[in-house]
Amino acid sequence: MMSPAHTSHSPAYALRGMGKSFGGIFACRGVDIEVNPSEVIAIAGENGAGKSTTVKCLYGLYAPDEGFVEIAGQRVRMSSPREGEAHGISMIPQELDLFPELSIVENLFVGRDRPRTFWGGFDWAAMRRRASEILASLGVSFDVTLPVRALSAANGKLVEVARALNREARLIIMDEPTAALTEREADRLFSVVRGLTAKGVSVIYITHRLDEIFQISDRIVVLRDGGMVTSGPTRDFTVASLVQAMVGRSLDQLYARRYHVIGADILSVEGLSRTGSFRDISFTLRGGEILGISGLIGAGRSELARAIYGFDPADSGTILVDGKPVRIRSVKGALAQGIAYLPEERRSQGLILPMSIAGNISFAILGRLSRLGFVARRRERAFALESSRRFRIVGAELEAPVEVLSGGNQQKVLLAKTLASDPRIIILDEPARGVDIGAKAEIYALIEGLAQAGKGVVLISSEMNEVLSLSDRILVMHEGSITGAFDRDQFSAEAIGAAAAGQEYSHVA
Repeated sequence: MMSPAHTSHSPAYALRGMGKSFGGIFACRGVDIEVNPSEVIAIAGENGAGKSTTVKCLYGLYAPDEGFVEIAGQRVRMSSPREGEAHGISMIPQELDLFPELSIVENLFVGRDRPRTFWGGFDWAAMRRRASEILASLGVSFDVTLPVRALSAANGKLVEVARALNREARLIIMDEPTAALTEREADRLFSVVRGLTAKGVSVIYITHRLDEIFQISDRIVVLRDGGMVTSGPTRDFTVASLVQAMVGRSLDQLYARRYHVIGADILSVEGLSRTGSFRDISFTLRGGEILGISGLIGAGRSELARAIYGFDPADSGTILVDGKPVRIRSVKGALAQGIAYLPEERRSQGLILPMSIAGNISFAILGRLSRLGFVARRRERAFALESSRRFRIVGAELEAPVEVLSGGNQQKVLLAKTLASDPRIIILDEPARGVDIGAKAEIYALIEGLAQAGKGVVLISSEMNEVLSLSDRILVMHEGSITGAFDRDQFSAEAIGAAAAGQEYSHVA
């Protein structure tokens, strides 16, 4: 229901003094955001800054405790997503919100009035035409009778955009839409977003990826601790000023390096190969060293890590620990050699989501915490409590399932689990992917701390700044081979990028 508001040039949508509390604690307060037609607004902030709560108030999922929503200058009271959609607002969450067993066309018309034939039945031919037309307007062509489960994550996102357009959305809220997409798939989504704005649709874009904010947005709104810190045209921000606004500290502090002594070789890989994944890989890792491994998606980095850890053993080659050949054919064998591995996909490979936080942290050392074959729950809790303090895990009690935590805190649980066995050799595959800038700073400090303690760290990362800032040496892989090796005084984004594209660098050590 609308009531008049005082405005001369009203934005399409606006939040005025928005505040929402849970249990007496405000998740966001005093937030003012205006959205103009054909505009992309990025909302930036750490986990817990209030981003999701703010947009859920706009969408109608939450009723605000303070402030109100305006649409075209009129004050609006919304109490459900259905009302939000009636006012032209659609929301695309981070995880796919589609029915996997239903077809694309069925998903597009869920909750909509479906066209009917003269005889009163559903007019599926008309619905298929409409679905195909909407997808064509996004530059894609699917068989709309396919079940959604047959689609990739990227194409699933496009179907969600098509569903929003079928609901005649004038404002689409996208929450971490590229979290599960490759760089190429993300670029395709950005093209779709630009096409939407060309047709007058507005977009609110939430992401932890700073490069995406600068690539896609017209304006930036920064939230911190539930409040609005600043806002303005994207052109008025730099990466450094955006980080400063988000976390209250500078970019230099985020990537600050600590001094650590590099010792003797603790891991050597000689001529390691696995058919279809990588070939003839040789390198050494020293105690106290952070060895970065860079490269494009599909270069074989993760496959190499899994082979060293015993998940998918190599076909040939030798692994040496402290100069002695070892045969690692299982995770148990890797742990016995003091090797730990943090996988790239925390939700599907690293954590047991329904299990408690304490259970996940202690999972790798249950034998150490058991007596007569039974886990000593008091010892398990004490260990988990100590780890949660060390890794600054916040957001829920230790008995809560790990799935209730934010992405950043889930990643810290995975780090705690990985390091629970006190390994000497740690392989980290994208350890800071998908977490906010504050959690990244904490994870980077933990990685530096491992090297300071004399442990060897293999850091696999697709973020150039991350691998350049943290590494003592960098190896670059392309299509399963090492195409570059760089000491710290040879680091450059250009040379590493060239090696990642397959141009072999002359200094390969």
